[in-house]
Amino acid sequence: MFKALMPLLALLLAMPAHAVQGATEDGYDLWLRYRPMDKAARVQVRAAASSIVAFGPAAPAGSAPASPVQAAVAELQRGLGGLLGKEPPLAASVQDGAVVLATPASMPALSGMDLKLETLGREGYLLRSTRLQGHKVTLVAANSDIGLLYGSYALLRKIGIGAEGLAALDERSAPKLQLRVLNHWDNLDRTVERGYAGESIWNWWALPEVRDRRYVDYARANASLGINGTVLNNVNSKPDILTAPWIAKAAAVADSLRPYGIKVYLSARFSTPLELGATKTADPLDPAVAAWWKAKADEIYKSIPDFGGFLVKANSEGQPGPQDYHRSHADGANMLAKAVAPHKGVVMWRAFVYAHEKPDDRAKQAYSEFKPLDGTFDANVLVQVKNGAIDFQPREPAHPLFGAMPNTPLMMEFQITKEYLGYATHLAYLGTMYQETLGTDMHTGAGTVAQILEAGAQGSKLTGIAGVANIGSERNWSGSHFDQANWYAFGRLAWNPQADARALAREWAAQTFSAAPAAVAQVTDMMMMSREAVVNYMTPLGLHHLMGTGHHHGPAPWVANLERPDWNPVYYHRADKGGIGFDRTATGSNAVAQYAPGLARQYADPRSTPETMLLWFHHLPWDYKMASGRKLWEELLVRYDSGVAQVDDMRQRWARLKPLIDARRHEDVAVLLDKQYQEAVWWRDASIAYFQSVSGLALPAGVKAPGMPLDYYKSLKFPYAPGRG
Repeated sequence: MFKALMPLLALLLAMPAHAVQGATEDGYDLWLRYRPMDKAARVQVRAAASSIVAFGPAAPAGSAPASPVQAAVAELQRGLGGLLGKEPPLAASVQDGAVVLATPASMPALSGMDLKLETLGREGYLLRSTRLQGHKVTLVAANSDIGLLYGSYALLRKIGIGAEGLAALDERSAPKLQLRVLNHWDNLDRTVERGYAGESIWNWWALPEVRDRRYVDYARANASLGINGTVLNNVNSKPDILTAPWIAKAAAVADSLRPYGIKVYLSARFSTPLELGATKTADPLDPAVAAWWKAKADEIYKSIPDFGGFLVKANSEGQPGPQDYHRSHADGANMLAKAVAPHKGVVMWRAFVYAHEKPDDRAKQAYSEFKPLDGTFDANVLVQVKNGAIDFQPREPAHPLFGAMPNTPLMMEFQITKEYLGYATHLAYLGTMYQETLGTDMHTGAGTVAQILEAGAQGSKLTGIAGVANIGSERNWSGSHFDQANWYAFGRLAWNPQADARALAREWAAQTFSAAPAAVAQVTDMMMMSREAVVNYMTPLGLHHLMGTGHHHGPAPWVANLERPDWNPVYYHRADKGGIGFDRTATGSNAVAQYAPGLARQYADPRSTPETMLLWFHHLPWDYKMASGRKLWEELLVRYDSGVAQVDDMRQRWARLKPLIDARRHEDVAVLLDKQYQEAVWWRDASIAYFQSVSGLALPAGVKAPGMPLDYYKSLKFPYAPGRG
């Protein structure tokens, strides 16, 4: 038997290390793969990073990092060891070719080097090729240990996407937002609401005694992007999470994340003291309720000294809140804010609200409820606003609250998990979506959404951004290899909201699949077209919320029988024999009036409304003339066909990449692209069949008829779709 295996063993030993590793890659390493570089690149890197010198306390040999600087050293050893094929030694003193990690506190000589570190704040970093103590080194300098950690990851990222320029390195960076947070919609039984990557990574049952190594790898991945906070549990929270046994579990997770600069937050159910039987009410103005929350905050901080604070969903989708007691959102948020303020904690209060009692256009409700409260929230409250006014649709205009509350810190909420964009089975790079929203000029005089977030509220330094996580227990973390890119893009944009989505796609592709220029270019092009493809075959021209109800899988524009009008897709597209689209102008719901005058005027006129948003703001006749010269009905059909063709293009591009991508991951992606193509055709056919039945219009010459009758598509049911939580 052994003799029979000898030829195979000899072949494997003769192969380059990266080829052997590549054959078994499963995506677990994310963008932190650190696979061996080619010989020429290794020569360049060794000249700049042949050893590591860290000024500060080192971790004992074999022990886990206990601080950010120890984590930085460990990551540099791991990363450079993988890239170079040999782990660089730790040196006791500066020498040529060393990577030197230092702060002014750990190395006073930095203060005399005119590095202008004071401009970098607590978390920023400087990377520079320079001379130190007579030696040519690569300097990673910062004002704190966490800055050194972020700088170390930046250095490894720079090397990972290409070794050029290391000899003349001069880069400085600081985060533009203070809080950069993941929101886990993870339940205490390990199910994940809108999760498509397996169970929750938090093994609550085994905690606090059993601390999965995966928590540390999660922390490493987040720290590499600059993410500095995580909300452990679902916004649809349970009271149990604030009881002593669950606080101990959260504390164990916090211990694993702390060396990587990540604070733990908890989603709090507003009625927790009432439901636990500790108070007779949850009224935020009741002194007994306020006292309970203060005592609870004190209890949490005893177990988690750096606890970040609470995230709250209140008076939305049946969740309890201050309005149950005729109090305002500010009353509720401020009561909680006072409980955590002595510990420097914050409250993130979600603006996603809609209720039975508000029959008006759902897109207007958050603005209507929160705009009048501007300036009434305590200083440690952030109002967390979704990127659009409906609900994480494939495309939405930027939320009108951005720029409308200058006296209140607003926190962006993006969804990283793809609840409405084909789950983890459809390739849709969301960096383009994030950039589209962040780059919107709100015409308030404060600039783009990104600039509004960065500037924060008047008189406040509190800024932030949140992303609903797509992370689960599957080996590849996010359910598909390409969905890792959305986690990556969110983190990098959280650090710099004005970053370029294409540049981030290139970074991710080079680190995740291959740094070969041909592979990077092709993968980047696929990513940049992918989200627009999904929009085209799902919700073209500003259509929205047409997905299957409840599970949000597949097309269901015909649904009209649900209890609430705004749960029904027909509420949003309003198609009839005369036309299609939601009139949000003065002749309809007048939602355009919630935008600043310049933007409102643009959206009020179909001729100046971007065609990508046309049917979001306007109900137009089927024969409305589009910019292409085609009628609206014809243009709609063209967009559906374009979406299907774009997915087919992605399939073909990926097939051509087979020689450049490891076999396992190439096959994984190819299988999902085939499924996406089938479902794109399904979306196209079902949507056309329905809208044709409503409009009574014939298909133009050359347009392929749906493959099945409308009744077939209506008959499809998905009672066990994932992500229901």
